[in-house]
Amino acid sequence: MTAAARRASGLTPLVLVCLGLVYVVWGSTYFGIKVAIETLPPLGMLAVRFVLAGALLLAFLRLRGAPWPTAREWGASALVGTLLLGGGTGLVTLAERDASSSVAALVIAVSPLFAALFGRLWGERTRGREWLGIGVGLLGIALLNLGELRATPQAALLLILAPMCWTFGSQWSRRLPLPAGLMGSAAEMLTGGGVLLGLSLLLGERWGTPSAASLWALTYLTIFGSLVAYSAYMYLVAHTRPALATSYAYVNPVVAVLLGVGLGGERLGPLGWVALGVILAGVLLVAWPRPEAEAAP
Repeated sequence: MTAAARRASGLTPLVLVCLGLVYVVWGSTYFGIKVAIETLPPLGMLAVRFVLAGALLLAFLRLRGAPWPTAREWGASALVGTLLLGGGTGLVTLAERDASSSVAALVIAVSPLFAALFGRLWGERTRGREWLGIGVGLLGIALLNLGELRATPQAALLLILAPMCWTFGSQWSRRLPLPAGLMGSAAEMLTGGGVLLGLSLLLGERWGTPSAASLWALTYLTIFGSLVAYSAYMYLVAHTRPALATSYAYVNPVVAVLLGVGLGGERLGPLGWVALGVILAGVLLVAWPRPEAEAAP
């Protein structure tokens, strides 16, 4: 593809860099979480990750003159932060105590399918192809449960609830008065991290002596997962079409599975690879851009 063609398609060098960051970094966070919770309490680890990342981002934005969020914006951020970070990321992290990072990533790949369902709550129509995609994605989940990568019933339930929380919160966030730009991300991480900290204390999580690997994983999740990749994603949202910005949903699972199998010693049999393909096919059916005539209200 020539430089002129890349510009016409929106694939500028910076967009390509941001896509690479979101694809690889967010795909690797599943394995990073698995390493971090080997010696760190799950909810407490996430609380440290998000509060620290949110505080750093908030300080940076304030130094650049960004306005302080209003009380109304803090309230909206707390709702979104609780659903996305507490319910979404928190439930995935709890599930990974009894499930591999690969199976967690495969199940979370159905997030766009739930997004299509929840969109109906706010009047967004679901087309026939999208219903087909939802059915195909659920078939992939069923195949996954028959494969070699199994999770306990509790972990499986958490992995189903996690994308429901994430996608419901994402849909709702479009109607809430959130702070502008990255200040919204900072407020969501601070409030969501606060909720996770409260849950950690309520459940009596204990902090032992963390391993060096867990501390390095926490550092990676904080800097790259919560600051770098999220900033890259926000740039994509602002400068590319939605289908391209959200394409991470069907690339992250591939990265996560490759890392889990290659570095984590996890095993994925033939049926597991088939399930991965079926899930991604379902997501593609939902996420594929609609023809202009079909997309018009």
